[in-house]
Amino acid sequence: MKLNLKVWRQQNNSAKGKFVNYKIDDVSEHMSFLEMLDVLNEELIKKSEDTIAFDHDCREGICGSCGFMINGRAHGPGSGIATCQLHMRSFKDGDTIIIEPFRAEGFPVIKDLMIDRSAFDRILQVGGYISAKTGGIPDGNAIPIKKEDSDLSMDAAACIGCGACVAACPNSSAMLFVSAKISHLGLLPQGKIENDERVIKLVAQMDEEKFGSCSNTYACEAECPKEISVTNIARLNKYFIKANL
Repeated sequence: MKLNLKVWRQQNNSAKGKFVNYKIDDVSEHMSFLEMLDVLNEELIKKSEDTIAFDHDCREGICGSCGFMINGRAHGPGSGIATCQLHMRSFKDGDTIIIEPFRAEGFPVIKDLMIDRSAFDRILQVGGYISAKTGGIPDGNAIPIKKEDSDLSMDAAACIGCGACVAACPNSSAMLFVSAKISHLGLLPQGKIENDERVIKLVAQMDEEKFGSCSNTYACEAECPKEISVTNIARLNKYFIKANL
């Protein structure tokens, strides 16, 4: 399979970026998207050209490190997958593929397709945890938890913090990410004690990081590789109103 790639190249955050055209041949349909970029980088190394920088780690859709826009979609075509889980069989011979980083003020470009997602870390650092002393491992059934609540909490905990929700949102909102972290803890007995304080702190930090507001376009849910539901945003709004009262 032969492909035409238009890749965003940007030396650093202050430099002016641009799209650069590359042609790549002999692409196997069984390759992952990142493996295809690996092959392209190997060709660039042979030509003594600067390789394309992009984030990756586990390459199993777990860590949330990878992620960029592919033909205008966060993580590319398909649903419920991260960029590393996208395979080249999703494209056709001769296709032109446009590749660029996630675009958001809260996600400054480091180089090429790499972005700085430390804003998410700072949001969690202000209160995305439970303040409890560690001790012996308690019995799993010591605290009764309603199954519906535990299921919803686990669904929210599946968020890997990749940032696709921000990139897909026309307002660059981080509400899906924040609401997933709030639901994950706030639905459980251990997390309810600090829930009011947690909600206020996380929302305030989200605003400080210059992420936009949610306007219910549902684009975040559509592009989330873990299919986190926007019902978590509704829950966050409910918690936020209660906390401020």
